[in-house]
Amino acid sequence: MATEKTKQETPDEDYSLLPLVHDIIKGMDKDGADVQQELSKLKAKIQESREQIALMPGIDVSPTAQQQQLETLREQVRTKKQLLQKYKSLCMFEVPKAS
Repeated sequence: MATEKTKQETPDEDYSLLPLVHDIIKGMDKDGADVQQELSKLKAKIQESREQIALMPGIDVSPTAQQQQLETLREQVRTKKQLLQKYKSLCMFEVPKAS
């Protein structure tokens, strides 16, 4: 009796094709009738994976555009770090000394 997989699995387990391929190979060795059913499961899982990949953010952006975006974000981080250092060094508030 096969157990149903829950949606609480990690993404690696949700889209792992190896168990299905293993079941297909085992079924072929035994000349089982459920090979077609396992192949259908594999095709469905591949199609589901394709749909998930198409939904990933940034998949429609070219590699050069991704590099440009990365450089822009890095420059923003550098600017923010510089501003933080500047404001830390201003010493706008006097620290009261314990007498």
